[in-house]
Amino acid sequence: MKNPKGKYAWTVTVGEKGQIVIPKQAREVFGIKPGDTLILLGDEKKGLAIPPHNAFAQFAQAIFKTNQTDEGDE
Repeated sequence: MKNPKGKYAWTVTVGEKGQIVIPKQAREVFGIKPGDTLILLGDEKKGLAIPPHNAFAQFAQAIFKTNQTDEGDE
């Protein structure tokens, strides 16, 4: 079965310390380099997600925007 364009699936193994290794092909596709910061998102019903590392700034900006709106409500 061929994956739809731009869609991928890999498997990883969780080590004794809870660490996973991101497969080489995934690191190449998403441009992940040693020392990069990734964000891990979790939803108890939907599972875990690791968005592309360049999305980190967008998430941080959205969080700060939400906090500013919440603080204005006080």
